[in-house]
Amino acid sequence: MKQTKLAKNLILSLLAQAVSLLAGFVVGIIVPKYIPDLEYSYWQVFLLYYGYVGLFHFGLTDGLVLRYSQYDFDQLDKPRLRSQFLVLMAGTSTIAVLACLVSSFLLGGDYLLVAFLVSIGIVIKNYFAYTSYTFQLTNRINGYAALVIAQRLLYGLLIVACLLFGLHDFYWFCLADLASELLSSFAASFFNKGLYLGRGLSFKETMKEAWANVSSGAFLMVSNLSSMLIVGGAKMVIQWRWDELVFGKLAFSFSVANLFLAFVTAISVVLFPSLKRMKEEEYPELFEKIRDMIMPLLFLVLIAYFPGCWLLNKWLPNYAESLVYLGILLPLIVFSSKNNLLTNNYLKVYRKEKLMLVINMSSVAVGIVLFLLGAYAFSSLEFILFGLIATIMLAAASSELVVRSIIQKKRVAPFIVELFMTAIFIFAARYCSLWIGCAVYAGALLIYAALYYKTILGFFKNLLSKLRKK
Repeated sequence: MKQTKLAKNLILSLLAQAVSLLAGFVVGIIVPKYIPDLEYSYWQVFLLYYGYVGLFHFGLTDGLVLRYSQYDFDQLDKPRLRSQFLVLMAGTSTIAVLACLVSSFLLGGDYLLVAFLVSIGIVIKNYFAYTSYTFQLTNRINGYAALVIAQRLLYGLLIVACLLFGLHDFYWFCLADLASELLSSFAASFFNKGLYLGRGLSFKETMKEAWANVSSGAFLMVSNLSSMLIVGGAKMVIQWRWDELVFGKLAFSFSVANLFLAFVTAISVVLFPSLKRMKEEEYPELFEKIRDMIMPLLFLVLIAYFPGCWLLNKWLPNYAESLVYLGILLPLIVFSSKNNLLTNNYLKVYRKEKLMLVINMSSVAVGIVLFLLGAYAFSSLEFILFGLIATIMLAAASSELVVRSIIQKKRVAPFIVELFMTAIFIFAARYCSLWIGCAVYAGALLIYAALYYKTILGFFKNLLSKLRKK
């Protein structure tokens, strides 16, 4: 895998995520201005649980990525993948029907409607995931970028259409999400020919292949689930403990944080298949280069909180309380991004999925204890948010220490610096007035840049030289 090819893929992926950011801006910032708070809250409940339905492939698609990421599209055994697509659709359809039946007995009112929409999403989300993964594993980042751009543009346009036609009930926004993923996946299928319908393997071979994929990808899937549950667990506990309106205020904070997170982690889509095509002896040096690139960028992104907070206060005065919580929550993008982009990809490429699982499950256990204490012992939203940040930092540090032991590159100083930068940001955002806090954090950034300026300049000089050669 040439570095110029990697740079090109990074640019394509960033372009796709720029469109995602634009759609996310419409969804996260524009919509709350024009719909009732309660409808926004129910929509956020849908998004919370819809985010987990992609796990009902039970590791099958993760197994495909792990087992076939070294192949180009023309080298794939297409009947073998077609058979796995049919297994995926049959399995998720069965689960969706069962989920609808169970929900009809247990729930009522708007929550029943949310459950039905989430159940439909079980099939659609996994169809979209399969399509997305097949582009990624064959390193066709242009196809992946087109898929993401189409889905996010369509989603944004449908949301705008709902607002223009005065459709303010939450289910219209849920349907916009489902429709955008279904239609974009269907369109992308024409550029992914041979991987959906047609002659596949025999039933016996299909089940054997499905088992191989599930057994290979299950640890990664559960690891991803546990990683998601660190943030999702905090949101669920808040949703269970407090009423819909309180949950809606917190959900707004999470949605703004996700605007940053979605863009920053775009590179992870490119990195894993790229690593699979590199020589193993190149991994240690690349780890340091990537880390030295992303950490300054992540800490720089955080300063956008201060002018962004001022603007959001003007635009959405009803959500002023949410911005206070956002000041505590925003550092999660630093450590979640590092995990998603760097350490998790390295653990996958070294086939350490079981170790990932242990780290993530241990972090979830710590997090759930802290979240339940915050909700039911102290009845404190802030305690839950501080517990969330501490848990994510613990998971990120543990994962990086494991990777460093594998590649035999040990550095302690960055951990200490990052801990101080995070503490300074939270102090500045939570306990200082807006512009004094901005000045305090800007000063910390200048000191950080002075400490690492050689590394930062070296990376960008190297990147520019590679792009010019291309």
